[in-house]
Amino acid sequence: MPKLKIEGGNLLTGNIQISGSKNSAVALLPAALLCDTKSKILNVPKIRDIEYLLKILEVLNCKYEINNQELEIDTTNLKNAPIPENLSEQMRASYYFMGTLLARFHRAEISFPGGCVIGARPIDLHIKGFEALGAKVTIIKNKYIIEAEELKGAHIHLDFASVGATINIMLAASRAQGQTIIENAAREPEIVNVAEFLISTGCNITGAGSSTIKIEGSNSLDNGIIKVCPDRIEASTYIIMGALIGKNLCIKDLNIKHLEAVLKKLSECGISYETKENEVIISKCNKILPTTIVTETYPGFPTDIQPPFVTLLTQSEGISTVLETIYESRFKYTESLKLLGSKTITEQNLLTIYGPTPLASNNLYVPDLRGGAALVLAGLIATGTTYLDNISLILRGYEDIVEKLTNVGAKIEIIE
Repeated sequence: MPKLKIEGGNLLTGNIQISGSKNSAVALLPAALLCDTKSKILNVPKIRDIEYLLKILEVLNCKYEINNQELEIDTTNLKNAPIPENLSEQMRASYYFMGTLLARFHRAEISFPGGCVIGARPIDLHIKGFEALGAKVTIIKNKYIIEAEELKGAHIHLDFASVGATINIMLAASRAQGQTIIENAAREPEIVNVAEFLISTGCNITGAGSSTIKIEGSNSLDNGIIKVCPDRIEASTYIIMGALIGKNLCIKDLNIKHLEAVLKKLSECGISYETKENEVIISKCNKILPTTIVTETYPGFPTDIQPPFVTLLTQSEGISTVLETIYESRFKYTESLKLLGSKTITEQNLLTIYGPTPLASNNLYVPDLRGGAALVLAGLIATGTTYLDNISLILRGYEDIVEKLTNVGAKIEIIE
């Protein structure tokens, strides 16, 4: 099995270009099935999740061409086929095919979605949304079967502002009869990105980015085109690296507005940085102050950047706390951080970090995608050589991470 080999203690200087958003792209590929014939998606990241989504498109008889980061999808001969477990279990985002196949064929059959083990992650809000639109959901062993004679617009209130449920309901409602209103909708930039794509196909959507989204269904959608928005989680990860071991490290092609919660927290920690229109320039901070973090839905502090930020806080001068409100099992990676020398205490969904603690190399196992990013950061600041196993989880969400870090001075490589 391949591993990441990381030699710590090297300053990072130069430019890192941010890729298209993983969390947006993995919804946009399934959304392409709503088009009668063709669609085009630009700035598609080269990550493992996209590879598996393309395999699902093949199962559904879609043709596609990908040139660099430009993906053209042809759904002219789209067929409704069960999505097998060996593909659906590879990523959480496979559940978006529920919404698109239900919209196109009034029937979807898919094995349980997979993804990182960071908590219960139920899809009950997705199911309630489909049922409100007129669908019947049956669970047989490890498979969902979702059927509807017809889909009709509905007024849907989400008990929690779930990104996945908001997008899935948008997808299903795009071809439903009449108007659908989603109350307490998630407001993440990725939802706006998906809505912009649906609008380009001819769907009438208003309110994306607010807590109320309205969708007017249409029987005919086609010729969608969209550019995947910058990955705010990837950008935040590299900015945090800059605060730890940067020297005028420039993070390029990002959206400053999407990073406001993270940048504000960095400022609270006494970390200076320079912002331009679409880039952040940052250097190592010699005195990181402790802070308190509460993860929230957008525009609050993102749960996906909590693990890398905790690595930063191991170097802060004092006691920090993190209250994780989204996923109850998100602190698994801290056990690996302890093997490097960190001092943390976990009490249910509250993490206390005692800093600063010098980190020393070790052999570690990556528990999940964002926890893996935290361990990469830790390896970069630790003394000695750190080895990370189960790195396929990191490659699910960070395009060319080894190449990007090597280009700015890190000593990191994939070894067998």
